[in-house]
Amino acid sequence: MKIVVLGGCGDMGSFVVRDIMAHSDAEVVIADYRLDAAKKLAAELGPRASARFVDATKEDSLVEVMRGADAAVGCIGPFYKFAAPMTRAAVKAGVNYVDICDDYGPIPEVLGLDAEARRVGVTAITGLGWTPGITNLMARDGASRLDEVDAIHVAWAGGAADSQGLAVIKHVFYAVTGEVPTYMDGDWKNIPASSGAEVVEFPAPLGRIRVFHCGHPEPLTIPRYIRAKTVTLKGALTPDWNNKLVDVFNALRLINTPRKIDRVAKVIHAIEGIFRAGGVPFSGARVDVIGRKDGQERRYTYTTVDKMGRLTGIPAAIGAVMLAQRTLPAGVFAPEGCLEPEPFFAELAKRNVKVERIA
Repeated sequence: MKIVVLGGCGDMGSFVVRDIMAHSDAEVVIADYRLDAAKKLAAELGPRASARFVDATKEDSLVEVMRGADAAVGCIGPFYKFAAPMTRAAVKAGVNYVDICDDYGPIPEVLGLDAEARRVGVTAITGLGWTPGITNLMARDGASRLDEVDAIHVAWAGGAADSQGLAVIKHVFYAVTGEVPTYMDGDWKNIPASSGAEVVEFPAPLGRIRVFHCGHPEPLTIPRYIRAKTVTLKGALTPDWNNKLVDVFNALRLINTPRKIDRVAKVIHAIEGIFRAGGVPFSGARVDVIGRKDGQERRYTYTTVDKMGRLTGIPAAIGAVMLAQRTLPAGVFAPEGCLEPEPFFAELAKRNVKVERIA
C-alpha cells in the first residue's frame, strides 16, 4: 500500500505522514516543493518513507507524483489556491484522495468534480481535518440522534501559540475578509466576516472565547447532507488581541485581495513568534446540534481540544488509509457525506484525540 502526502513535510502534512507511518504498514511518499526537507523527514522515518519533488502550480507534476499510489493526501495551502487543482489532478491520476481544505472558496469547484470522479472510480474527500473534518462528523452524529434538526452551530478556537506556517496565516486572513457564506432559514447567504460575535465555552484549557462568523466550508457542505434550517460557523484566534490586529488590517484594506494577503502574510510569518505571546498552545472545536426527538427539544454538544497539528493531521491520515483500502464509494464528498462518525471517533480515540458528547 502506497500513500502520497502532498506537502508532507509542512506544518500539517508532517502530522499526516507520521500518523500513517505509526498506524499502518503503508509506504509513504513525502511529496513537497522543498525536496531537501522532504528527504530529511524521510530519512528520519525509515525505509518505508521516501521523498519526491512536486510543484503544486503544475498539474502534470501533481498527476505524476500521485499516479500509481493507492491514496493521496492534499496538505498544500493556501487551499483557496490549491484545493481544486490538487483534487482535479487526483481524479486525472485515478487515485483516491483526501485533503484538509479549510477554505470556502474552492468548495463548489471541488464538489463539482463528483461526476468525473464517479466515472473513473475515484473517491475524494474534501476537508477531513479538524475544522472542517471532525466538526462535520460531530454534526452528522448529532443529527442522526434527532428526528428534526433546527440548527447546527460550529465553533472553533485556534491557538496562535499552537500553530505556525505561512499557509495558516493566509487562511486566517482569507477567512475574515469581505463576506463569507452561512446557511440560515433554509438558504445560503453571504454575511460580513467578523460579524455576530458571541462568547462560546470550550473545554479547558481554552475556556470562554469570543468567536465570530468567518469563512469555512461547513456551512456550504453540511446542508447538502443534513436537513437543517441553519448551519453557522464561528471561530477565533487566541489570545484575542490577534483578532483585533486582523481587524485593523481589514479596516486599512491591507488584506482584501489575494495579492495583499500574500504580501502581509509574509511579513507576519517572519515575526510570527510574537503572536504566540499570552496564549495557550492548544486548539479546539465545539458543535451544537439542536432539534427534536419524539416531539421533545434536544441539544447535543460535541467538543474536542488538542494540538492543532494532531487535530488536523490525524483525521486525514485515518481517511487516507481507508481510501487506500478502497472501502468507500466513488465520488467527491465532504466528510459527513461518506463517513460514519462512531468508527471514526473510535480511531481518533486510539490516538488519544477525544471527542466528548453531552446530551
